Amino acid sequence: MSYRIFDTSPLDPVAQPLIDALTQEYATRYRAFRPDSQASAAAELARYPAELFAPPEGAFIIVERDGETVGGGAFKRYDAQTAELKRIWTREDQRRQGLARRVVEELEARALRQGYRRVYLTTGFKQPEAWGLYIDSGYAPLFDRAIAPEVHVHLPFAKDLVNPRAIDTLEDLRPREPLGAQH
Repeated sequence: MSYRIFDTSPLDPVAQPLIDALTQEYATRYRAFRPDSQASAAAELARYPAELFAPPEGAFIIVERDGETVGGGAFKRYDAQTAELKRIWTREDQRRQGLARRVVEELEARALRQGYRRVYLTTGFKQPEAWGLYIDSGYAPLFDRAIAPEVHVHLPFAKDLVNPRAIDTLEDLRPREPLGAQH
């Protein structure tokens, strides 16, 4: 069994298993909250043009195992110093083996090479395994964890790639004015 990680586009046919599986997973997880969950999930996955996930400001990666798509993810520009992770997925039979963590690490490495210093992402309140992955990977939750997750709907996380654990709030993502700047 051999794995291969490579850059591609969400329009590449090799990415279709990722898109299809994410659509189905979102629709299933959120069906009780959105009667139109299948259409809503498909719209979310089609929300961003493929060009946003291409260098120099983005990336879209696929993980293949023995020629089959088993994982992947992407990032796009959030701001000049921050990449936003999107579409992180591993095939159900490949979960709990460290593959999602590897996808996140690969995306972080690409983001650093492309000049980003920070990473931001949101995940849904019905995806507790994703929360665990991001927290275990050094991401700071930017929401009040004492409040029920469904109140937040979208749960934001961030990580400083240069100075880990330097982000505690959404305010920490905002660019700082240079020292000595005139007001």
